Amino acid sequence: MHVESSAIREIEYDHTRRRLQVTFVSGERYVYDRVPPRAHRAFLQSESKGRHFQAEIRDRYPYARLN
Repeated sequence: MHVESSAIREIEYDHTRRRLQVTFVSGERYVYDRVPPRAHRAFLQSESKGRHFQAEIRDRYPYARLN
């Protein structure tokens, strides 16, 4: 899903696997594992996606770079 953000271009979430995929405006893509649905909802509802990502997602869940 495309989002309005100066840092993040797209956010995708797989509810079954609890995987969050984040695509940045730079084109870099990361996948975060074991992200609960409430964390995904909060991310989507946040006023600043970049700030929310830094405070609540980054370094809190196991991740891998896709590019």
